[in-house]
Amino acid sequence: MVLKGIKLRIYPSSAQQLKIKLNFGCNRFVWNQMLNMLRNRHENNPQAPFLNVFALNSLLPALKREYPWLKEAESTSLQSTCHDLVAAFQKFFKETNAGFPKFKSRKFPKQSYNVKFSGTSLAIKSERVIRIPKVGLMPFRAGREITGQLKNATIKLSATGKYYAVLLVETEASPLAKTGQTVGIDLGVADLMITSDGQKQPTIRFDKLLAKQKHYWEKRLARRRRQAKKEIAWDHHNQVPEPRELTDFRNYQKAKLMVAKYNEKIANQRHNYLHQLTIQLVKQYDVIKIEDLKTKNLLKNHQPARSIANQSWRELRRQLTYKCVWYGKRLVIVNPWKTSQLCANCGYDDGKHELSIRKWTCPNCGTNHDRDVNAAKNILAATT
Repeated sequence: MVLKGIKLRIYPSSAQQLKIKLNFGCNRFVWNQMLNMLRNRHENNPQAPFLNVFALNSLLPALKREYPWLKEAESTSLQSTCHDLVAAFQKFFKETNAGFPKFKSRKFPKQSYNVKFSGTSLAIKSERVIRIPKVGLMPFRAGREITGQLKNATIKLSATGKYYAVLLVETEASPLAKTGQTVGIDLGVADLMITSDGQKQPTIRFDKLLAKQKHYWEKRLARRRRQAKKEIAWDHHNQVPEPRELTDFRNYQKAKLMVAKYNEKIANQRHNYLHQLTIQLVKQYDVIKIEDLKTKNLLKNHQPARSIANQSWRELRRQLTYKCVWYGKRLVIVNPWKTSQLCANCGYDDGKHELSIRKWTCPNCGTNHDRDVNAAKNILAATT
Protein backbone atom coordinates (compact mmCIF):
# COMPACT_ATOMS: atom_id res chain seq x y z
CA MET A 1 0.00 0.00 0.00
CA VAL A 2 1.20 3.49 -0.85
CA LEU A 3 -0.02 6.99 -0.02
CA LYS A 4 -0.87 9.30 -2.90
CA GLY A 5 -1.80 12.94 -2.94
CA ILE A 6 -4.51 13.99 -5.39
CA LYS A 7 -5.12 17.68 -5.99
CA LEU A 8 -8.68 18.72 -6.82
CA ARG A 9 -9.96 22.08 -7.97
CA ILE A 10 -13.13 22.70 -5.96
CA TYR A 11 -15.86 25.24 -6.70
CA PRO A 12 -17.55 26.33 -3.45
CA SER A 13 -20.54 28.65 -3.46
CA SER A 14 -20.38 32.10 -1.85
CA ALA A 15 -21.78 30.73 1.44
CA GLN A 16 -19.33 27.82 1.36
CA GLN A 17 -16.44 30.18 0.72
CA LEU A 18 -17.36 32.05 3.91
CA LYS A 19 -17.37 28.76 5.83
CA ILE A 20 -13.95 27.84 4.44
CA LYS A 21 -12.56 31.26 5.33
CA LEU A 22 -14.02 30.84 8.82
CA ASN A 23 -12.03 27.61 9.18
CA PHE A 24 -8.94 29.41 7.95
CA GLY A 25 -9.40 32.05 10.64
CA CYS A 26 -10.11 29.58 13.45
CA ASN A 27 -7.05 27.48 12.66
CA ARG A 28 -4.89 30.59 12.35
CA PHE A 29 -6.18 31.82 15.73
CA VAL A 30 -5.47 28.47 17.43
CA TRP A 31 -1.96 28.39 15.93
CA ASN A 32 -1.17 31.89 17.18
CA GLN A 33 -2.64 31.27 20.63
CA MET A 34 -0.76 28.01 21.13
CA LEU A 35 2.48 29.46 19.79
CA ASN A 36 2.22 32.47 22.10
CA MET A 37 1.51 30.17 25.07
CA LEU A 38 4.51 27.96 24.30
CA ARG A 39 6.82 30.95 23.94
CA ASN A 40 5.69 32.49 27.24
CA ARG A 41 5.94 29.14 28.98
CA HIS A 42 9.52 28.66 27.82
CA GLU A 43 10.51 32.23 28.79
CA ASN A 44 9.05 31.86 32.29
CA ASN A 45 10.43 28.38 32.88
CA PRO A 46 13.17 27.31 30.43
CA GLN A 47 13.58 23.97 32.24
CA ALA A 48 9.94 22.94 31.75
CA PRO A 49 9.43 19.95 29.43
CA PHE A 50 8.09 20.69 25.98
CA LEU A 51 4.37 19.98 25.53
CA ASN A 52 3.40 17.25 23.08
CA VAL A 53 0.42 17.01 20.72
CA PHE A 54 -1.84 15.38 23.31
CA ALA A 55 -1.19 18.18 25.80
CA LEU A 56 -2.06 20.87 23.23
CA ASN A 57 -5.20 19.00 22.13
CA SER A 58 -6.34 18.83 25.76
CA LEU A 59 -6.29 22.65 25.86
CA LEU A 60 -8.70 22.99 22.92
CA PRO A 61 -11.94 22.49 24.99
CA ALA A 62 -10.96 25.30 27.36
CA LEU A 63 -10.09 27.52 24.40
CA LYS A 64 -13.52 26.79 22.85
CA ARG A 65 -15.25 27.73 26.10
CA GLU A 66 -13.39 31.04 26.17
CA TYR A 67 -14.03 31.70 22.47
CA PRO A 68 -17.36 30.02 21.58
CA TRP A 69 -17.06 30.84 17.87
CA LEU A 70 -14.25 28.24 17.63
CA LYS A 71 -16.96 25.56 17.88
CA GLU A 72 -18.02 26.44 14.34
CA ALA A 73 -14.67 25.20 13.00
CA GLU A 74 -14.06 21.59 11.99
CA SER A 75 -12.74 19.89 15.14
CA THR A 76 -10.12 17.66 13.51
CA SER A 77 -8.64 20.67 11.72
CA LEU A 78 -7.81 22.31 15.07
CA GLN A 79 -6.12 19.11 16.22
CA SER A 80 -4.11 19.02 12.98
CA THR A 81 -3.02 22.61 13.63
CA CYS A 82 -1.66 21.59 17.06
CA HIS A 83 0.12 18.65 15.45
CA ASP A 84 1.72 20.93 12.83
CA LEU A 85 2.86 23.37 15.52
CA VAL A 86 4.56 20.62 17.54
CA ALA A 87 6.19 19.30 14.34
CA ALA A 88 7.47 22.82 13.56
CA PHE A 89 9.07 23.07 17.04
CA GLN A 90 10.64 19.61 16.71
CA LYS A 91 12.07 20.56 13.34
CA PHE A 92 13.49 23.78 14.81
CA PHE A 93 15.31 21.93 17.60
CA LYS A 94 16.55 19.03 15.44
CA GLU A 95 17.58 20.75 12.19
CA THR A 96 20.13 23.53 12.02
CA ASN A 97 18.58 25.35 9.05
CA ALA A 98 14.98 25.27 10.33
CA GLY A 99 13.59 28.59 11.52
CA PHE A 100 11.56 29.28 14.64
CA PRO A 101 7.76 28.91 14.12
CA LYS A 102 6.16 32.20 13.12
CA PHE A 103 2.78 33.73 13.81
CA LYS A 104 0.30 33.50 10.95
CA SER A 105 -1.37 36.51 9.37
CA ARG A 106 -4.76 36.85 7.70
CA LYS A 107 -3.08 39.05 5.08
CA PHE A 108 -1.00 36.15 3.76
CA PRO A 109 -2.44 35.35 0.30
CA LYS A 110 -2.23 31.54 0.74
CA GLN A 111 -4.38 29.95 3.44
CA SER A 112 -5.03 26.29 4.30
CA TYR A 113 -6.39 23.89 6.89
CA ASN A 114 -6.48 20.10 7.21
CA VAL A 115 -9.44 17.82 7.91
CA LYS A 116 -9.22 14.13 8.74
CA PHE A 117 -11.37 11.43 7.20
CA SER A 118 -13.57 9.47 9.58
CA GLY A 119 -16.74 7.66 8.60
CA THR A 120 -18.72 9.84 6.21
CA SER A 121 -17.20 13.17 7.23
CA LEU A 122 -15.34 13.34 3.93
CA ALA A 123 -16.43 11.35 0.92
CA ILE A 124 -16.55 11.45 -2.84
CA LYS A 125 -20.27 11.39 -3.53
CA SER A 126 -19.85 11.02 -7.29
CA GLU A 127 -17.30 11.65 -9.99
CA ARG A 128 -17.84 15.39 -9.72
CA VAL A 129 -19.09 16.08 -6.18
CA ILE A 130 -17.18 15.99 -2.89
CA ARG A 131 -18.42 16.43 0.66
CA ILE A 132 -16.22 18.39 3.07
CA PRO A 133 -17.06 18.55 6.80
CA LYS A 134 -18.65 21.77 8.03
CA VAL A 135 -18.78 23.01 4.41
CA GLY A 136 -21.02 20.59 2.52
CA LEU A 137 -21.24 19.25 -1.03
CA MET A 138 -19.46 21.04 -3.83
CA PRO A 139 -18.39 20.24 -7.40
CA PHE A 140 -14.76 19.52 -8.20
CA ARG A 141 -12.48 18.76 -11.11
CA ALA A 142 -9.60 16.28 -10.99
CA GLY A 143 -7.02 15.18 -13.50
CA ARG A 144 -7.08 11.52 -12.46
CA GLU A 145 -9.42 8.88 -11.09
CA ILE A 146 -9.75 8.82 -7.30
CA THR A 147 -9.38 5.28 -5.95
CA GLY A 148 -8.43 3.94 -2.52
CA GLN A 149 -9.20 4.88 1.06
CA LEU A 150 -9.36 8.59 1.89
CA LYS A 151 -7.23 9.58 4.90
CA ASN A 152 -7.46 13.35 5.07
CA ALA A 153 -7.76 16.46 2.96
CA THR A 154 -6.08 19.85 2.96
CA ILE A 155 -8.29 22.73 1.84
CA LYS A 156 -6.25 25.49 0.24
CA LEU A 157 -6.80 28.98 -1.09
CA SER A 158 -4.24 30.09 -3.68
CA ALA A 159 -2.93 33.61 -4.18
CA THR A 160 -5.18 33.89 -7.27
CA GLY A 161 -8.35 33.13 -5.30
CA LYS A 162 -8.76 29.51 -6.41
CA TYR A 163 -9.84 26.79 -3.99
CA TYR A 164 -8.23 23.35 -3.92
CA ALA A 165 -8.62 20.15 -1.92
CA VAL A 166 -5.51 17.96 -1.69
CA LEU A 167 -6.63 14.43 -0.78
CA LEU A 168 -4.35 11.90 0.88
CA VAL A 169 -5.39 8.48 -0.42
CA GLU A 170 -4.11 5.06 0.59
CA THR A 171 -4.14 2.72 -2.39
CA GLU A 172 -2.40 -0.36 -3.71
CA ALA A 173 0.92 0.09 -5.48
CA SER A 174 0.87 -0.56 -9.21
CA PRO A 175 4.44 -1.49 -10.25
CA LEU A 176 5.44 -0.91 -13.85
CA ALA A 177 6.99 -3.61 -16.01
CA LYS A 178 10.72 -4.11 -15.47
CA THR A 179 12.98 -3.00 -18.31
CA GLY A 180 16.36 -4.09 -16.89
CA GLN A 181 17.92 -0.70 -17.68
CA THR A 182 19.89 1.64 -15.42
CA VAL A 183 20.65 5.31 -16.07
CA GLY A 184 22.78 8.06 -14.59
CA ILE A 185 21.49 11.62 -14.81
CA ASP A 186 23.51 14.82 -14.71
CA LEU A 187 21.50 17.95 -13.94
CA GLY A 188 22.52 21.11 -15.74
CA VAL A 189 21.49 24.62 -16.71
CA ALA A 190 21.82 24.71 -20.50
CA ASP A 191 20.12 21.31 -20.59
CA LEU A 192 17.89 20.28 -17.71
CA MET A 193 18.88 16.59 -17.75
CA ILE A 194 21.66 14.70 -19.50
CA THR A 195 21.49 10.91 -19.33
CA SER A 196 24.41 8.50 -19.42
CA ASP A 197 23.24 7.17 -22.81
CA GLY A 198 23.64 10.61 -24.38
CA GLN A 199 20.06 11.90 -24.32
CA LYS A 200 19.57 15.55 -23.43
CA GLN A 201 16.35 17.13 -22.20
CA PRO A 202 16.34 20.85 -23.00
CA THR A 203 15.74 23.61 -20.49
CA ILE A 204 12.56 25.60 -21.09
CA ARG A 205 12.60 29.05 -19.54
CA PHE A 206 8.91 29.41 -18.76
CA ASP A 207 9.67 32.58 -16.81
CA LYS A 208 11.01 34.23 -19.98
CA LEU A 209 8.09 33.10 -22.13
CA LEU A 210 5.73 35.22 -20.04
CA ALA A 211 8.27 37.81 -18.90
CA LYS A 212 6.85 40.66 -21.03
CA GLN A 213 3.26 40.28 -19.82
CA LYS A 214 4.35 39.73 -16.23
CA HIS A 215 6.64 42.79 -16.24
CA TYR A 216 3.75 44.90 -17.61
CA TRP A 217 1.72 44.23 -14.47
CA GLU A 218 4.71 44.29 -12.09
CA LYS A 219 5.38 47.91 -13.07
CA ARG A 220 1.77 48.84 -12.46
CA LEU A 221 1.75 46.98 -9.15
CA ALA A 222 4.79 48.91 -7.92
CA ARG A 223 3.34 52.25 -8.99
CA ARG A 224 -0.10 51.57 -7.51
CA ARG A 225 1.45 50.36 -4.24
CA ARG A 226 3.47 53.57 -4.00
CA GLN A 227 0.39 55.71 -4.67
CA ALA A 228 -1.71 53.74 -2.18
CA LYS A 229 0.90 54.15 0.55
CA LYS A 230 0.87 57.91 -0.01
CA GLU A 231 -2.89 57.94 0.47
CA ILE A 232 -2.58 55.82 3.63
CA ALA A 233 0.08 58.17 5.00
CA TRP A 234 -2.22 61.12 4.28
CA ASP A 235 -5.00 59.41 6.30
CA HIS A 236 -2.70 58.85 9.27
CA HIS A 237 -1.32 62.40 9.09
CA ASN A 238 -4.83 63.87 9.17
CA GLN A 239 -5.93 61.40 11.89
CA VAL A 240 -8.79 59.94 9.86
CA PRO A 241 -10.99 57.82 12.19
CA GLU A 242 -10.77 54.77 9.87
CA PRO A 243 -7.59 55.04 7.80
CA ARG A 244 -7.53 53.08 4.58
CA GLU A 245 -5.43 49.94 4.02
CA LEU A 246 -3.92 48.42 0.92
CA THR A 247 -6.92 46.10 0.62
CA ASP A 248 -9.15 49.16 0.08
CA PHE A 249 -7.46 50.13 -3.20
CA ARG A 250 -9.09 48.17 -6.03
CA ASN A 251 -6.56 49.05 -8.72
CA TYR A 252 -3.73 47.84 -6.50
CA GLN A 253 -5.59 44.60 -5.79
CA LYS A 254 -6.20 44.05 -9.51
CA ALA A 255 -2.50 44.46 -10.36
CA LYS A 256 -1.54 42.18 -7.47
CA LEU A 257 -3.93 39.51 -8.74
CA MET A 258 -2.59 39.71 -12.29
CA VAL A 259 1.03 39.29 -11.12
CA ALA A 260 -0.04 36.30 -9.01
CA LYS A 261 -1.80 34.74 -12.01
CA TYR A 262 1.33 34.96 -14.16
CA ASN A 263 3.47 33.52 -11.37
CA GLU A 264 1.00 30.67 -10.96
CA LYS A 265 0.94 29.97 -14.69
CA ILE A 266 4.75 29.84 -14.84
CA ALA A 267 4.87 27.44 -11.88
CA ASN A 268 2.16 25.21 -13.38
CA GLN A 269 3.95 25.00 -16.73
CA ARG A 270 7.24 24.13 -15.04
CA HIS A 271 5.66 21.43 -12.85
CA ASN A 272 3.85 19.91 -15.82
CA TYR A 273 7.12 19.71 -17.77
CA LEU A 274 8.88 18.03 -14.85
CA HIS A 275 6.01 15.54 -14.44
CA GLN A 276 6.29 14.55 -18.09
CA LEU A 277 10.05 13.99 -17.81
CA THR A 278 9.97 12.07 -14.52
CA ILE A 279 7.19 9.66 -15.55
CA GLN A 280 9.10 8.98 -18.77
CA LEU A 281 12.23 8.13 -16.77
CA VAL A 282 10.33 5.85 -14.38
CA LYS A 283 8.76 3.95 -17.28
CA GLN A 284 12.03 3.56 -19.15
CA TYR A 285 14.50 2.65 -16.37
CA ASP A 286 14.51 0.35 -13.33
CA VAL A 287 17.35 2.13 -11.47
CA ILE A 288 17.81 5.90 -11.69
CA LYS A 289 20.91 7.58 -10.30
CA ILE A 290 21.04 11.35 -9.78
CA GLU A 291 23.51 13.65 -8.09
CA ASP A 292 22.94 15.17 -4.67
CA LEU A 293 23.20 18.86 -5.55
CA LYS A 294 23.31 21.54 -2.85
CA THR A 295 21.16 24.11 -4.61
CA LYS A 296 21.33 26.57 -1.73
CA ASN A 297 25.11 26.80 -2.09
CA LEU A 298 24.90 27.16 -5.87
CA LEU A 299 22.44 30.05 -5.53
CA LYS A 300 25.07 32.08 -3.68
CA ASN A 301 26.62 32.79 -7.08
CA HIS A 302 24.27 35.57 -8.17
CA GLN A 303 25.17 35.44 -11.86
CA PRO A 304 23.53 32.06 -12.66
CA ALA A 305 21.18 32.09 -9.64
CA ARG A 306 18.02 32.84 -11.63
CA SER A 307 18.77 30.16 -14.20
CA ILE A 308 19.49 27.60 -11.46
CA ALA A 309 16.30 28.47 -9.58
CA ASN A 310 14.30 28.02 -12.79
CA GLN A 311 15.57 24.43 -13.15
CA SER A 312 13.75 23.25 -9.98
CA TRP A 313 16.24 20.41 -9.37
CA ARG A 314 14.81 19.72 -5.92
CA GLU A 315 11.29 19.39 -7.33
CA LEU A 316 12.62 17.01 -9.97
CA ARG A 317 14.24 14.87 -7.26
CA ARG A 318 11.07 14.97 -5.15
CA GLN A 319 8.94 13.72 -8.04
CA LEU A 320 11.38 10.93 -8.85
CA THR A 321 11.46 9.88 -5.17
CA TYR A 322 7.75 9.21 -4.77
CA LYS A 323 7.18 7.92 -8.31
CA CYS A 324 9.89 5.29 -7.86
CA VAL A 325 8.05 4.15 -4.71
CA TRP A 326 4.70 4.10 -6.48
CA TYR A 327 5.86 2.16 -9.50
CA GLY A 328 8.40 -0.24 -7.98
CA LYS A 329 11.58 1.44 -9.28
CA ARG A 330 14.74 2.47 -7.42
CA LEU A 331 16.28 5.91 -7.00
CA VAL A 332 19.94 6.24 -5.96
CA ILE A 333 21.41 9.57 -4.77
CA VAL A 334 25.08 9.96 -5.71
CA ASN A 335 27.73 12.33 -4.36
CA PRO A 336 28.57 14.75 -7.25
CA TRP A 337 32.22 15.11 -6.17
CA LYS A 338 34.50 15.20 -9.25
CA THR A 339 31.91 13.75 -11.60
CA SER A 340 32.86 16.39 -14.18
CA GLN A 341 36.63 15.92 -13.71
CA LEU A 342 37.13 12.17 -13.96
CA CYS A 343 37.38 10.44 -17.32
CA ALA A 344 34.52 7.94 -17.55
CA ASN A 345 36.70 5.70 -19.73
CA CYS A 346 39.93 5.37 -17.71
CA GLY A 347 39.21 7.25 -14.46
CA TYR A 348 41.93 9.90 -14.99
CA ASP A 349 41.44 13.10 -12.93
CA ASP A 350 41.91 16.05 -15.28
CA GLY A 351 41.19 18.68 -12.63
CA LYS A 352 38.60 21.41 -12.62
CA HIS A 353 37.25 22.75 -15.89
CA GLU A 354 35.75 26.18 -16.41
CA LEU A 355 32.01 26.24 -17.03
CA SER A 356 32.67 27.54 -20.54
CA ILE A 357 34.48 24.28 -21.41
CA ARG A 358 31.76 21.91 -22.63
CA LYS A 359 34.04 19.34 -24.30
CA TRP A 360 37.50 18.08 -23.36
CA THR A 361 39.90 15.31 -24.32
CA CYS A 362 41.39 13.00 -21.72
CA PRO A 363 45.21 13.38 -21.80
CA ASN A 364 45.61 9.81 -20.54
CA CYS A 365 43.51 7.74 -22.95
CA GLY A 366 42.68 10.35 -25.60
CA THR A 367 38.91 9.96 -25.30
CA ASN A 368 36.95 13.02 -26.40
CA HIS A 369 34.25 13.80 -23.81
CA ASP A 370 31.09 15.82 -23.75
CA ARG A 371 31.31 17.36 -20.29
CA ASP A 372 27.72 16.59 -19.27
CA VAL A 373 27.51 13.11 -20.77
CA ASN A 374 30.82 12.20 -19.11
CA ALA A 375 29.45 13.39 -15.74
CA ALA A 376 26.29 11.30 -16.26
CA LYS A 377 28.42 8.22 -16.97
CA ASN A 378 30.42 8.81 -13.78
CA ILE A 379 27.15 9.13 -11.84
CA LEU A 380 26.00 5.83 -13.32
CA ALA A 381 29.25 4.14 -12.25
CA ALA A 382 29.21 5.60 -8.72
CA THR A 383 27.99 3.47 -5.83
CA THR A 384 27.12 6.21 -3.30
